[in-house]
Amino acid sequence: MELQLRDHTEGKLQPNQERLAEKVLAQAAKRLDVPEQAEMSLTFVLNPEIRELNRDYRGIDRATDVISFAIEDDDDLANLPAEIRAELPVELGDLVISIDKVAEQALFLNHSADRELGYLLVHGFLHLNGYDHEEPADEEKMFTLQEEILDGLGLSR
Repeated sequence: MELQLRDHTEGKLQPNQERLAEKVLAQAAKRLDVPEQAEMSLTFVLNPEIRELNRDYRGIDRATDVISFAIEDDDDLANLPAEIRAELPVELGDLVISIDKVAEQALFLNHSADRELGYLLVHGFLHLNGYDHEEPADEEKMFTLQEEILDGLGLSR
Protein backbone atom coordinates (compact mmCIF):
# COMPACT_ATOMS: atom_id res chain seq x y z
CA MET A 1 0.00 0.00 0.00
CA GLU A 2 1.30 3.43 -0.88
CA LEU A 3 1.18 5.92 1.97
CA GLN A 4 1.56 9.64 1.48
CA LEU A 5 2.53 11.14 4.82
CA ARG A 6 2.28 14.86 5.58
CA ASP A 7 3.56 16.62 8.68
CA HIS A 8 1.81 19.85 9.67
CA THR A 9 2.93 19.70 13.32
CA GLU A 10 5.63 22.39 13.32
CA GLY A 11 8.26 19.90 14.48
CA LYS A 12 6.20 18.03 17.09
CA LEU A 13 6.00 14.79 15.10
CA GLN A 14 8.89 12.51 16.01
CA PRO A 15 10.66 10.23 13.49
CA ASN A 16 9.72 7.17 15.57
CA GLN A 17 6.05 8.18 15.27
CA GLU A 18 6.35 8.30 11.47
CA ARG A 19 7.92 4.83 11.47
CA LEU A 20 5.23 3.53 13.82
CA ALA A 21 2.51 4.93 11.54
CA GLU A 22 4.00 3.16 8.52
CA LYS A 23 4.31 -0.11 10.45
CA VAL A 24 0.79 0.02 11.92
CA LEU A 25 -0.88 0.87 8.63
CA ALA A 26 1.08 -1.82 6.77
CA GLN A 27 -0.02 -4.41 9.33
CA ALA A 28 -3.65 -3.25 9.23
CA ALA A 29 -3.62 -3.35 5.42
CA LYS A 30 -2.21 -6.87 5.49
CA ARG A 31 -4.85 -7.99 8.00
CA LEU A 32 -7.64 -6.62 5.79
CA ASP A 33 -6.10 -7.96 2.56
CA VAL A 34 -5.96 -4.45 1.13
CA PRO A 35 -4.57 -4.60 -2.42
CA GLU A 36 -0.92 -3.63 -2.85
CA GLN A 37 -1.90 -0.89 -5.30
CA ALA A 38 -4.05 0.83 -2.65
CA GLU A 39 -3.23 4.43 -1.82
CA MET A 40 -4.02 6.66 1.13
CA SER A 41 -2.76 9.78 2.81
CA LEU A 42 -2.04 10.46 6.46
CA THR A 43 -1.64 14.00 7.73
CA PHE A 44 -0.44 14.81 11.22
CA VAL A 45 -1.70 18.16 12.50
CA LEU A 46 -2.03 20.21 15.67
CA ASN A 47 -5.27 20.85 17.54
CA PRO A 48 -6.16 24.16 15.82
CA GLU A 49 -6.04 22.57 12.35
CA ILE A 50 -8.07 19.48 13.28
CA ARG A 51 -10.57 21.70 15.09
CA GLU A 52 -11.05 23.67 11.88
CA LEU A 53 -11.53 20.46 9.86
CA ASN A 54 -13.94 19.08 12.45
CA ARG A 55 -15.95 22.30 12.35
CA ASP A 56 -15.96 22.59 8.55
CA TYR A 57 -16.70 18.95 7.69
CA ARG A 58 -18.58 17.62 10.72
CA GLY A 59 -20.14 20.75 12.20
CA ILE A 60 -18.42 20.17 15.57
CA ASP A 61 -16.37 23.15 16.75
CA ARG A 62 -13.73 21.41 18.87
CA ALA A 63 -10.50 19.54 18.36
CA THR A 64 -10.80 15.79 17.89
CA ASP A 65 -8.24 13.01 17.68
CA VAL A 66 -8.73 11.51 14.20
CA ILE A 67 -10.86 12.28 11.17
CA SER A 68 -11.31 9.85 8.28
CA PHE A 69 -12.21 10.97 4.79
CA ALA A 70 -13.08 7.79 2.90
CA ILE A 71 -13.23 7.88 -0.87
CA GLU A 72 -16.47 6.40 -2.09
CA ASP A 73 -16.46 3.58 -4.63
CA ASP A 74 -16.77 4.77 -8.20
CA ASP A 75 -19.65 2.92 -9.84
CA ASP A 76 -18.16 3.67 -13.27
CA LEU A 77 -15.17 1.48 -12.42
CA ALA A 78 -17.46 -1.48 -11.77
CA ASN A 79 -18.20 -1.61 -15.50
CA LEU A 80 -14.55 -2.08 -16.42
CA PRO A 81 -13.18 -5.58 -17.03
CA ALA A 82 -11.73 -7.22 -13.89
CA GLU A 83 -8.20 -7.38 -15.34
CA ILE A 84 -8.21 -3.61 -15.90
CA ARG A 85 -9.69 -2.87 -12.46
CA ALA A 86 -6.96 -5.02 -10.90
CA GLU A 87 -4.31 -2.70 -12.39
CA LEU A 88 -5.86 0.53 -11.13
CA PRO A 89 -4.89 2.07 -7.79
CA VAL A 90 -7.44 1.70 -5.02
CA GLU A 91 -7.98 5.09 -3.38
CA LEU A 92 -8.82 4.51 0.29
CA GLY A 93 -8.96 8.13 1.40
CA ASP A 94 -7.32 10.40 3.92
CA LEU A 95 -6.65 10.22 7.65
CA VAL A 96 -5.92 13.30 9.73
CA ILE A 97 -4.55 12.81 13.25
CA SER A 98 -3.89 15.46 15.89
CA ILE A 99 -0.48 14.80 17.41
CA ASP A 100 -1.57 17.05 20.31
CA LYS A 101 -4.51 14.74 21.02
CA VAL A 102 -2.22 11.69 20.88
CA ALA A 103 -0.19 13.12 23.77
CA GLU A 104 -3.23 14.39 25.71
CA GLN A 105 -5.18 11.14 25.47
CA ALA A 106 -2.18 8.93 26.25
CA LEU A 107 -1.65 10.91 29.45
CA PHE A 108 -5.36 10.85 30.34
CA LEU A 109 -5.71 7.10 29.63
CA ASN A 110 -2.40 6.29 31.33
CA HIS A 111 -0.85 4.41 28.43
CA SER A 112 1.95 5.13 25.99
CA ALA A 113 1.78 7.63 23.17
CA ASP A 114 2.67 4.72 20.86
CA ARG A 115 -0.42 2.82 22.00
CA GLU A 116 -2.61 5.88 21.48
CA LEU A 117 -1.17 6.63 18.06
CA GLY A 118 -1.55 2.98 17.04
CA TYR A 119 -5.15 2.98 18.22
CA LEU A 120 -6.03 6.13 16.26
CA LEU A 121 -4.29 4.84 13.13
CA VAL A 122 -6.09 1.50 13.18
CA HIS A 123 -9.42 3.07 14.11
CA GLY A 124 -9.23 5.57 11.27
CA PHE A 125 -7.94 2.96 8.81
CA LEU A 126 -10.88 0.69 9.58
CA HIS A 127 -13.25 3.59 8.88
CA LEU A 128 -11.54 4.12 5.51
CA ASN A 129 -12.24 0.47 4.77
CA GLY A 130 -15.95 0.61 5.51
CA TYR A 131 -16.08 -0.31 9.20
CA ASP A 132 -18.17 1.72 11.62
CA HIS A 133 -19.48 1.53 15.16
CA GLU A 134 -22.97 2.97 14.81
CA GLU A 135 -24.72 -0.30 15.71
CA PRO A 136 -23.68 -2.57 18.63
CA ALA A 137 -22.89 -5.55 16.37
CA ASP A 138 -20.78 -3.38 14.06
CA GLU A 139 -19.02 -1.83 17.04
CA GLU A 140 -18.12 -5.24 18.44
CA LYS A 141 -16.79 -6.40 15.08
CA MET A 142 -14.75 -3.22 14.52
CA PHE A 143 -13.34 -2.97 18.04
CA THR A 144 -12.43 -6.67 18.16
CA LEU A 145 -10.53 -6.38 14.88
CA GLN A 146 -8.90 -3.17 16.12
CA GLU A 147 -7.59 -4.87 19.26
CA GLU A 148 -6.40 -7.93 17.31
CA ILE A 149 -4.32 -5.71 15.03
CA LEU A 150 -2.91 -3.70 17.94
CA ASP A 151 -2.14 -6.84 19.96
CA GLY A 152 -0.28 -8.26 16.95
CA LEU A 153 1.89 -5.15 16.96
CA GLY A 154 2.58 -5.35 20.70
CA LEU A 155 0.41 -2.29 21.36
CA SER A 156 -2.12 -3.89 23.68
CA ARG A 157 -3.64 -2.07 26.61
